Amino acid sequence: MALFLILLSIAIALVIIGAVVDGMLHLLSIGVLLVVVAVLYLLVRSISRSQRRPAP
Repeated sequence: MALFLILLSIAIALVIIGAVVDGMLHLLSIGVLLVVVAVLYLLVRSISRSQRRPAP
């Protein structure tokens, strides 16, 4: 969960910097990609945890 929070906070910071500073659109796109990576990480983590539980 800590990795998700770190990725998300870095992504939010990059999106804000990329949106505010003129000519920094590459930071905005990197931030958006990091948000996607963070969400995919959370999805994979939740799927892998749900498959480990034995069926009753």
